[in-house]
Amino acid sequence: MILSIAGADTINATAPALHSLTDVGLHGWTVHHTQPDIMKPIAKLLTLVAAVLVLSGCKTSNLAYFSDLTATDGSLPIVKSDIRIQPEDELLINVSSDVPEASAPYNLPFNSTLITKEMLSNNVASQKQTYIVDKKGDITFPLLGKLHVEGMTTNELAEDLTRRIAVDVDAPIVRVQLVNFNVNVLGEVLKPGKYLCDTERVSVLDALALAGDMTVFGKRDAVTVLREENGVMTYHHLNLNDSKVNSSPYFYLKQNDVVYVEPTSARAGQADYNQNNSYKVSVISAIVSGVSVVTSLIIALVINK
Repeated sequence: MILSIAGADTINATAPALHSLTDVGLHGWTVHHTQPDIMKPIAKLLTLVAAVLVLSGCKTSNLAYFSDLTATDGSLPIVKSDIRIQPEDELLINVSSDVPEASAPYNLPFNSTLITKEMLSNNVASQKQTYIVDKKGDITFPLLGKLHVEGMTTNELAEDLTRRIAVDVDAPIVRVQLVNFNVNVLGEVLKPGKYLCDTERVSVLDALALAGDMTVFGKRDAVTVLREENGVMTYHHLNLNDSKVNSSPYFYLKQNDVVYVEPTSARAGQADYNQNNSYKVSVISAIVSGVSVVTSLIIALVINK
């Protein structure tokens, strides 16, 4: 705004403090509003600058899986690696037959004094027949004693037990299941965490689905699978933009694998902004406020003269 004083030079003032003169009857003063409060456009400008700083670090990325597949249909090779039993695995082993009393001794009873014929016929006593594989890779099985199971598949163990039990039981049916098949999904997914799988056929895509899929900040071409084998931690990077990824031995997961989704540079920039730039914005706001106060004081001194 411009102040016109009778018998004096014109004074240009931009401080918001002079707006109060419109409400005061000062003789010889005329107040003309010729421009808006300058602090409002400054605040808008600072907001715009902050937004530009955040968005400048962002770039579009390929959010599609298997983006190289352009044909309407086709086929992809699959490399399926069998899950091998290892120490600390928990195995559910159930033995049944046409004669429940004959196969009952090969199951772990809840309490032998409480088991009835009806319970045996309904397989109630064999619903929780779990064995923990010890550090040597062994389990202790009823009547058969200690068995070395490390390195076997669940199907191979079932076949081995069937052969052994068939010596004593007619046409036994043996079911073996790995019940602590866990995978860990970390990084840029909606629900990171540890997931229990009810099947031994779990791919990286299955694990991502359990975790709610990647966020828009997840790098589809930078998914790392960490795996412990023979006491050594190995890792492999997978590019899920490439359809050939399912031929990798790491595409199908093993028990206790870790799937890590790397963040994009946009997410890293956002994290840096949240941590550092909030302080910078506070400093800028303090400077702007200080300039406003100083400007108001200078104009007030000029007016008092």
